[in-house]
Amino acid sequence: MTTRNVKGMLFSDYVRMIRSHKHIDWAARLPREDMFYLRTPIEPLEWYPMETFERLGNAILAEVGGGDLESVRMWGRMSVDQLIATTPYLVAEGDPVETMMRFRVQRATFFDFEALELPTLTDDHAHVIIHYFMGDMAEEAASYQTMGFFERLLEQAGARAISGRFVERSWKGDPRTVLSLNWSMN
Repeated sequence: MTTRNVKGMLFSDYVRMIRSHKHIDWAARLPREDMFYLRTPIEPLEWYPMETFERLGNAILAEVGGGDLESVRMWGRMSVDQLIATTPYLVAEGDPVETMMRFRVQRATFFDFEALELPTLTDDHAHVIIHYFMGDMAEEAASYQTMGFFERLLEQAGARAISGRFVERSWKGDPRTVLSLNWSMN
C-alpha cells in the first residue's frame, strides 16, 4: 500500500493530548521519528503520516485511556462539536441524511485515502465501511472513535434514538469493518 496521510487538524488532536500529559515518558513509548512531531508546530492544513498517527493513538489509548474503548467513543463524540465550530455548514439542521452526505464530501479533506465509505444511507439508517488500514488495536480504537463521531453528528442533525453497532469487525477477522447506524426523527 502507498503512503497514507491524515490532515493536521486531526493529527493535532493526538499531539495536543500527548503534550498535555507531561508526566508520561512518551520517549519510552514512541520512536524517535514520532517524538519530532511532539516538538514542532502542527499545521492544520498539512498532511502527516498515518503510521505516526497510529502509533500516537495506540500510545494514548494505553497510557491515557487505559485501553477503555468507551472513552475513545466519547472522544469521538466530543470531536464533532469541535469540527462543527470550524465547519458549521457540515450539519443540515433537521436532516441527518443531508448531514451524512455533507460529511461524505468533507471526509476527503481529512485523509488522502478512502478511510470511510457510506454505501447505505436511508432516512433512518446508514452503513459506514471503516478501513484505516492500521493494526488491529488501532483499527478497533479508531472504529469506536468513528462510531462516537457519527452518533454525535446524527444527534446534532436532529436524529433521536440513535444506535450504532458493528456488524463486521476487521480486528476480529472479518474482511472489513461495517458500522450500522439506526435513528429516528421523533
